[in-house]
Amino acid sequence: MTEAAVPETAASPAAGGLYAEKAGAPLTDFSYVGIDAILEQMRRKAMKQGFELNIMVVGQSGLGKSTLMNTLFKSKVSRKSALATAQEKIPKTVEIKSISHDIEEKGVRMKLTVIDTPGFGDQINNENCWQPIMKFINDQYEAYLQEEINIDRKKRIPDSRVHCCIYFIPPTGHCLRPLDVEFMRRLSKVVNIVPVIAKADTLTLDERDFFKKKIREELRANGIDVYPQKEFDEDAEDRKINDKIRVRIVFLKDIHGSRGVAGAPTAARSTSVPRAGANGGLTLQEVIPFAVVGSDQEYQVNGRRLLGRKTKWGTIEVENIAHCEFAYLRDLLIRTHMQNIKDITSSIHYEMYRVRRLNESNTAVAHANGLADHHLVAHEM
Repeated sequence: MTEAAVPETAASPAAGGLYAEKAGAPLTDFSYVGIDAILEQMRRKAMKQGFELNIMVVGQSGLGKSTLMNTLFKSKVSRKSALATAQEKIPKTVEIKSISHDIEEKGVRMKLTVIDTPGFGDQINNENCWQPIMKFINDQYEAYLQEEINIDRKKRIPDSRVHCCIYFIPPTGHCLRPLDVEFMRRLSKVVNIVPVIAKADTLTLDERDFFKKKIREELRANGIDVYPQKEFDEDAEDRKINDKIRVRIVFLKDIHGSRGVAGAPTAARSTSVPRAGANGGLTLQEVIPFAVVGSDQEYQVNGRRLLGRKTKWGTIEVENIAHCEFAYLRDLLIRTHMQNIKDITSSIHYEMYRVRRLNESNTAVAHANGLADHHLVAHEM
C-alpha cells in the first residue's frame, strides 16, 4: 500500500487562519514580528496627548525678550503681547509672570508656557535678585513632587517645571557683568540655561567675536556649565550632535555661499560665518552664546517674504545665519533638542531636587522617631 505524497505548500487561504492571504497577494515574511509598530503606537499616543514646553526668559528690560519669543514661535506668545496696554511700569522687585498658549502645527499640539521675570537687573541694587527666580523654579519641582507622592495622583501629572531658561546678555561688547556671572553660576545647577547676546546687530563682527570669546572664557573660569552640558551626553551620537552646537566647523565653500544684509552694497555686507583660518582651510566657531536678533515684522526683499529689521544699510534677516545666530537657537530649542531639554530637566535637575527633598524628609522622620523613643525610655524609667 502506497502513501499519497503530501504537497509542501502553505495552507489554502480558503482554510482561513491567522496568516491567511488573499489570492495573488505577496507571500508573508514569516520572520517579521512587528516590533517596529511600537513607534507608530507611540506616535499616535503622543499626538493624542500633546506636548508641554515651559520656557523662562530672564534679562533686564529693553533687551527684546518678548520680541525674540514671538519670533521663535512666529506668533504673539509673549506676555507683553497679551497685555491690554502697550506700556508697563518696571517693577521695584523681581516678579514672576507666566502666560500659556495652545499651539498646533501639522496636527501636533503643544502647550507653550512663557515665564517672564520683569524687574530683573533693573534696579540700582540688584543684590540677590535671582532668589525669586530660584524659588519659583524650586516651587515647580516641589509641586510636581507632591503630585508624584500623592496616593491618588493624577493619571498624567501637569508639568509646570521650567524646562529651559534663556538668559539675555546685554550687548556691551566687553565682558559679563557680576550679575550675569552670579545668576548663571547659581541657576545653572537647577535649570537648563541657554545664554544669548541680545540685539547682536548693535555689535560689529569683530566686537561680536571678541565678546563671544570673552563670555566663554568667563563661563569656564567660573565653572558655569550651560546647555548642552557635556557630562549629560548619553552616548557618542549625543556627543557628536551636541558638539555641533558647542563647536561649529565651517568650510570655505559655505562662506562663499553666504548672503549679506539684503539690499546693502557689497562692501557693507556683514557675515557672521567664521572667516578662513591661517591655513586657508576650515575654521572653528563656538556658537554659544548665541548672538541673536529678534523681529516679528515681515518684509518683502527681492521677492522674498522674511522676518527682519530695516536699517538705512538694508534689511537684517533674522533667519539668515550670515546676519545672526537666531536660526541656531531656534533649531536647538525646537527642532533638534526640545525633547532632550525636557529629558535633562526630568532626569537630572528635577531628580537632584527630588533626592534632596526625600533625604530631608527621611532625616526629619528619623529625628522625630529618635525623640519619641527617647521620651518613651525616659517615661519608663
